[in-house]
Amino acid sequence: MNETVHAELAAHLLRPDGQEDICLATYVPSTGATRTTRIIATVELPHEGEREVHGNATITGGYVLRVAGEAARAGRGVVLLHSHPGARGWQAMSGPDADCESSYAGLVQQLTGLPLVGMTLAGDNTWSARVWVDGTARWAGSVRRVGPTMANAWNDDLVRTVIDERSQARTIAAWGEDLHRDITRLRVLVVGVGSVGLDIVQRLAATGLLEIGVMDYDHVEELNRDRMIGATRRDARLHRRKIDVAARLAHRAATAPTLRVHRHADSVCTPTGLASALDYDVIFSCVDRPWPRAILNAIAYADLIPVIDGGIAIDTLPTGGMRGATRRVQTVVPGRPCLACSGQISMTEVALEMSGDLDDPEYIRQAGREPVSGRPNVATLCAGVSAGQLEQFVTLVAHPGGQPAPAPLRFSLAAHHLEHSSHTTQPYCTTEQATAAGDARTDLTRLNPTLDATHGQHAGGGRRWSRTGRWVNDLIDRWVESMHNR
Repeated sequence: MNETVHAELAAHLLRPDGQEDICLATYVPSTGATRTTRIIATVELPHEGEREVHGNATITGGYVLRVAGEAARAGRGVVLLHSHPGARGWQAMSGPDADCESSYAGLVQQLTGLPLVGMTLAGDNTWSARVWVDGTARWAGSVRRVGPTMANAWNDDLVRTVIDERSQARTIAAWGEDLHRDITRLRVLVVGVGSVGLDIVQRLAATGLLEIGVMDYDHVEELNRDRMIGATRRDARLHRRKIDVAARLAHRAATAPTLRVHRHADSVCTPTGLASALDYDVIFSCVDRPWPRAILNAIAYADLIPVIDGGIAIDTLPTGGMRGATRRVQTVVPGRPCLACSGQISMTEVALEMSGDLDDPEYIRQAGREPVSGRPNVATLCAGVSAGQLEQFVTLVAHPGGQPAPAPLRFSLAAHHLEHSSHTTQPYCTTEQATAAGDARTDLTRLNPTLDATHGQHAGGGRRWSRTGRWVNDLIDRWVESMHNR
């Protein structure tokens, strides 16, 4: 849920008199490749006479029928929420809780076609949740609250964490053991593991995260090596996948007793890439193309998955000297302007890339445009971008000093000036209007013949020695990873 929804629910459920309370809401599903998230869409507080408070709280069948009918017409499911004001942490269900939820589960699913979700709010603002399927409550792994700060409540029985206090001692000292355990459980995806993304992956692994995803369909070339720190000449000679290099370096940097690196040789612009992205709790956007950034921008609002975006632009003089450089970072969440509203993506360029014109040399020449690909970038400045994105991540999940994620930041190298953006949400912003849309989001993905051709170019025939080399390297890397995890 987003923070606005949480605040509305907490104001109703956590009563000043300390009694329990109850209410209903509607939700939409967000369906990933392996995970389904239920996103609260609307809060439906009871009308007069639809619930009673008597130490505990009860609702009427009429209230359930009213909200279920509204949910069915909108293609949504129903959430039944109640409070345990005197409790702390993730809550189990009492006998009356289970009886109440189970008595309405079948009716709700029959009317809406979606299972009933039950949720409990403890007095310390910790949520717990379960989904009723075939008369049985199946517990959620976590509940995520998203806004300029993010808070996750974890089901310790389903999502466990193990920390290494020796190798992570300094990190634990920075924000405390409890928060560190929560951070290490986050599933974090890095989209684009070139110069910036490769650095971010290694530092997340060194922090102690247990699951990191890397998504990139590109391969290492010799021209990448002055920015991809850790990629070797052999990686370039064998045209190794960037995600394989990222996985290898992540395992070498890892401080967790075990680290799982999920490799996605895909683009987020494809249906399969988008589905994979929806399996994660936080996404780092390390791409420089408008189309994938537009899709990640939409995910941040429709699916309530925070996206931390960053980039750098280096300006050169006609004589070949350096005029300057500008780097920027931004946390994309409800409560902050989207990438289009902050001027970081142009939907016109998104449309041009989707049509193929943005990479058509003749179109670029006739339109007098600069090519999107091939812009200069250097290792000594990439580190500033990755550092800025990682600072945004720490602010989002650890909120130092109680501060939320800032407005978009931009740093000018020549002037050594850090600017806090004054951009706000633009009127009629379709992206932010689709907050909590879930699977009803506008679909910008499609099967990409160019992506398929790129895969074929590197993996196809004519380079038998490269395929063999990659196969041998894969075996070596798997052995190294297995030894690391022993």
